[in-house]
Amino acid sequence: MPTLRSVGVPVKARKIYRNPTVDDLRILAGKQPNVRQTCYGNLNTTTEVLARSNASTFFVTDQPDDFSGQCLSVEKGAEICRLQDEYLLDREVIIIDGYIGDDPEFRTRARLIIDSENANVAAMQQVLYYPLDPVDSDTFEPELTIIYTGGLKAAGYPDERVIAVFLEQGVTRVLGTDYFGESKKSGLRMWNQRVFERGGLPLHAGCKIIPVQGTQKVGLIVGLSGTGKTTTTFTEQNHSMPVQDDFVAWMPNGRVYATENGCFAKTYGLSEESEPVITRAVKESTAWIENVSQNAQGDLDFFDDSYTQNGRAVVRMADIEGAAAANQIQRPDFLLILNRSQNVIPAVARLSLEQAAAYFMLGETMGTSAGGAAEAGKSLRIPGTNPFFPLRHDHQGNRLFELMDQNPIEVYLMNTGWVGGGGEHGEGVKVKIRHSSAIVKGIAEGTIEWEQDPDFGFQVATHVPGIGEEDAFLLCPRLMYESQQRTDEYQRHLVRLKRERKGYLEKFPLLRSEIVSAAV
Repeated sequence: MPTLRSVGVPVKARKIYRNPTVDDLRILAGKQPNVRQTCYGNLNTTTEVLARSNASTFFVTDQPDDFSGQCLSVEKGAEICRLQDEYLLDREVIIIDGYIGDDPEFRTRARLIIDSENANVAAMQQVLYYPLDPVDSDTFEPELTIIYTGGLKAAGYPDERVIAVFLEQGVTRVLGTDYFGESKKSGLRMWNQRVFERGGLPLHAGCKIIPVQGTQKVGLIVGLSGTGKTTTTFTEQNHSMPVQDDFVAWMPNGRVYATENGCFAKTYGLSEESEPVITRAVKESTAWIENVSQNAQGDLDFFDDSYTQNGRAVVRMADIEGAAAANQIQRPDFLLILNRSQNVIPAVARLSLEQAAAYFMLGETMGTSAGGAAEAGKSLRIPGTNPFFPLRHDHQGNRLFELMDQNPIEVYLMNTGWVGGGGEHGEGVKVKIRHSSAIVKGIAEGTIEWEQDPDFGFQVATHVPGIGEEDAFLLCPRLMYESQQRTDEYQRHLVRLKRERKGYLEKFPLLRSEIVSAAV
């Protein structure tokens, strides 16, 4: 019986496919009854689980105060290991090795071990990992390992699933879910800790390069999954070049490092008109698709949400038109903090250092289907909009403050939702992709005019090239509420937000006092 040792974890299986080719993975995946080929030649998998299983994710530790999420005892973690190891004894297993990150001085060696029934997950992860150097192929030893058994139910855990994170050992065990996002995020969650220990900050962020008058502006876009991070990253301004879609590391020397060789994009609502770059990449034969509606002829319907709005596709960076190599980026010029709001947050605001750390810690947004049904449509606060940071969240805000103090950059709050209400009564205005794109272009070019906001203390835009008078209320919500005789409603939102923000930030006892006071 083949045996594979991974980060000190012996895994035995009936058969092991070690780093199979893409063609081999297509054959293995194509045998599964829930996998269909599309008219574009790529494979579309219908999964049982439709989003990340946050309620089933636990850190294995006997010191729960050190972690940001719910925890299991070491004893229960050992039971999970035994259950999974016994299950694998009679299974065929796929091994995928690669790197999180492309820089030889910074990349992290990672491994996925998964039962062959989930070959599509193995293929999607293979796309996102940077490939092995030939010199490592025979001696590769992973720093981080994910052991994934989608068909193994975890009795006694929420929805019979468990994601057990052994952070210090660099191992995550995934049981009972067939959703690819658990593989991707398991590696990145553990990578988060490694970055922080090296003095940096892991950012749940896209990255892009925008040419401006012979120079290149580097922007980071922080946001919760489904709130416009990928769209903002891949929407073009001045022939901009996307670099990363989901996670980067910002280090004390000011450098930004990449993580993934591809993109895990939401597909709901994709069109050539609104998001041409992603739409075309999803239709490449090299893409791997999850939970997208498909007819008998293999045509994809990106607007059919009868099964889920959280359809996904993994695409190669090589298939993203105009994408820049990750090693082209050095230091960032600006940071956008996305906030999918509905009421009194303007389409854009410019923040001071203290405000930037405060709004980063608040992580205010509207939940989407990417986080599961429990989050969709609800107002959320997730520090750093990073639900995968494993340590105490106080550390995120303090580290961002320190890095910005050492490496000053411009920071902006960007609303990707509504201003003046969610539109159910016709009074609100939607922040559309074209508005956000004009804002990003104006930030990169330095053409936005600003004034101090008397209510929130940040700066609001008085003029953004590309946003006309008909949409001027997007820039100053207070004026919209006043024009609609809703000033009392505006004031209620203002008082509520300041009260809630103060109470929320005071829950983090290690957070710097100037960060706590900056949000009110």
